[in-house]
Amino acid sequence: MSTLADLHFDNRFAALGDTFSSKVLPDPLHNPRLVVCSEDALRLLDLDPAEARDPLFTELFSGHKLWSSAEPRAMIYSGHQFGAYNPQLGDGRGLLLGEAVNQAGEHWDLHLKGAGSTPYSRMGDGRAVLRSSIREFLASEALHALGIPSSRALCVTVGDNPVYREREERGAMLLRLARSHIRFGHFEYFYYTRKHNELRQLLDFTLDTCYPDCRNQPEPELAMFRSVLQRTAEMIAHWQAWGFCHGVMNTDNMSILGITFDFGPYAFLDAFDARHVCNHSDHEGRYAFHRQPMIAQWNLACLAQALTPFIAVDALKAELAQFMPTFEQHYLTLMRRRLGWGDARLEDAEQLDALLQLMQTSGADYHLTLRKLAEDNPLVRDQFIDRNAFDNWYREHQRRCQASPAARQAANPLYVLRNYLAQNAIAAAEQDDFDEVRHLHHILRRPFEPQPGADAYAATPPDWGRHLEISCSS
Repeated sequence: MSTLADLHFDNRFAALGDTFSSKVLPDPLHNPRLVVCSEDALRLLDLDPAEARDPLFTELFSGHKLWSSAEPRAMIYSGHQFGAYNPQLGDGRGLLLGEAVNQAGEHWDLHLKGAGSTPYSRMGDGRAVLRSSIREFLASEALHALGIPSSRALCVTVGDNPVYREREERGAMLLRLARSHIRFGHFEYFYYTRKHNELRQLLDFTLDTCYPDCRNQPEPELAMFRSVLQRTAEMIAHWQAWGFCHGVMNTDNMSILGITFDFGPYAFLDAFDARHVCNHSDHEGRYAFHRQPMIAQWNLACLAQALTPFIAVDALKAELAQFMPTFEQHYLTLMRRRLGWGDARLEDAEQLDALLQLMQTSGADYHLTLRKLAEDNPLVRDQFIDRNAFDNWYREHQRRCQASPAARQAANPLYVLRNYLAQNAIAAAEQDDFDEVRHLHHILRRPFEPQPGADAYAATPPDWGRHLEISCSS
């Protein structure tokens, strides 16, 4: 294992120059304290978990110190937000500190969120608040533990800086890790500003750093788009299978790597509702749970438009037509695993839809219903209003089910990051008690295994936690 001082940086994106990003130094937090740290994320950088106890750790990730080889940059990009094009966005509250290279030769972006204003802050303060930083930390690590492609979170620090959103809150910083921070919106920015030379440069950079295998294909650019589409389809299939609502699927929040990115007002479903909207600013329900696959395809069409200077339109359309079949294949594979069904059958989609409709009508808890089915728990029947209809479905399920209860339980989490659990941890942290954040993170690292004394974390939400409203503000 390495120490903080051993981190080696190879800042490839910064080398693209000022057309792609701006040099900005972090604005430090006052009196910073470490809230929580992920040992699993530390290992991605070959860092010993003991490093988190070094005062230097908190200083580095609260903006007080920098490695000599780090080169903080604020990226520029644009994007479609709620369906409307915004010509210039960019890192308004985050900085790409640099690209750390681990012993396996992997490049990991170190991105500090809440690091102060940048040229792209659009009159904002560039700060993040404690609650949103905790929410992203917990979500990043929880999704990874579930097997959902996601960016990672190394740590959260908090300071005494007052930050004003709906109310006065305290400023915080989150250190995010990803193999790349390039978004669909990066390509849109250079396409719509007609900077096609720079667009070509960005495309070459992305091919070389993110999709080098595509260089060996007859049409590398088209092969890259195909890979992005396939990865995105697989990610969305995981979202739908695990009942995860992103909440703000703007193109500037879509990763070129096909990973879950930029957590805002996300939620895991409690009672199953296909039309659930987790963002209280989404008045039209554009990003409702059931619309996520369609929106992902729409966003890929925006990316395809930005690539038309280099890829034939008909070829792009042909690839886009493969999104839904690819998504559905991945989704049904995941749900068969959750239900313990064997080989694929034509009636699987219909049988699955029947279960979800029963859950919708009954307001059955999505996660506990699937977990009880995995356990062959007879109490699962109590989740449903129409018991006869469930009994009919269950008889078909039993004929179809081949996997052992142990195998099914290994595919159905006992613990998920429900909004009320996150809110409990945030409320304690706002009183400088970080134990609950750390404890919740510890439980969510092993979501499939029963853990001693953790029964309350597997329960349905209390009345106050059923309809929490989550905003985009940070």
